[in-house]
Amino acid sequence: MVNRISVGLSLLVLSSIGSYAPGAAQERVKIAYSSADASNVVWFTALDGGIYRKHGLDVELIFIQSSTMSVSTLVSGDIQIANSSGGAVASAVVAGANLVMTACYINTLPYELVVQESVKSVEDLRGKNVGISRVGSASDVAARVLIKGLGLEPVKDVPIMQVGGPSERAAAFRTGKIVGFPSPPGTIHLAKGMPHRIMISTADFQKRFDFPYICSTTTKSYLASNRETMRRLTMALIEATHFLKTRKQETLKFIAKYTRQNNPQFLESSWAANVKLHDRVPLVTREGTEVQIKEALARKPGATLRVEDIVDDSIVRELDKSGFIDKVYK
Repeated sequence: MVNRISVGLSLLVLSSIGSYAPGAAQERVKIAYSSADASNVVWFTALDGGIYRKHGLDVELIFIQSSTMSVSTLVSGDIQIANSSGGAVASAVVAGANLVMTACYINTLPYELVVQESVKSVEDLRGKNVGISRVGSASDVAARVLIKGLGLEPVKDVPIMQVGGPSERAAAFRTGKIVGFPSPPGTIHLAKGMPHRIMISTADFQKRFDFPYICSTTTKSYLASNRETMRRLTMALIEATHFLKTRKQETLKFIAKYTRQNNPQFLESSWAANVKLHDRVPLVTREGTEVQIKEALARKPGATLRVEDIVDDSIVRELDKSGFIDKVYK
């Protein structure tokens, strides 16, 4: 049940000290995250670092594989907030869902195309299967972008196959069912006994590929009736981003815990990549959202959708204007 503390008092406390009133009851919130990789580190950090509780939120993090499935649980009302990508949100809204992204902590697509060691050239990849989790997922978008970056056409030149999450993709790769798969940075250090090479990375692109990747998403109705909750969540995740950037050793422990990995190279490279990837002011990229809307509309002829239909990052703008973010980074 939403805490009924006076809104005026709550806002005064938030604006003056940037945290929730000491001793106030904690509001229970269920949040879904779709991957245990290091790109979700702010969600983990805010929980284990006590930052949610600092802002009056008793958060239950629930693992639901893939952004597509996460947004489905939002629509059903089983959870209140989800970490999801812009592609999944656009596809869901085109299909009739009433969702909105309120902030994006990573606004680019940090992926590399891992291929079998035998794939030496672009022509070697032609006609071979590349594995993703699900159509419309971030891995699907990444596969298409990386294949295009090689000068090939997704599906036409390089078949894209749904095989499941990271472990399923690794198994399909090991058995030869697929010859490649898109992967977040650092994950390659875990591919023991699997001869491979990195064929291309979004980091190789001359211009950053804008993509709403790690985003807090909720229903429009929940945002309207629980705006203060979403404000406190945003404040917590902004503080968690600062924690990531400034408290390395503690963050490495969080990454190790949630990814269930202790490979030093993986942990180090994952942390270093995410420090650069996470935005200080988590506004939602308009350019990246427009691209995902076009992709979603291409799969739904006759539908219409605008950026403002699925983006409301006004809370981030308010926090930035108020000086809250500057105070966190001071």
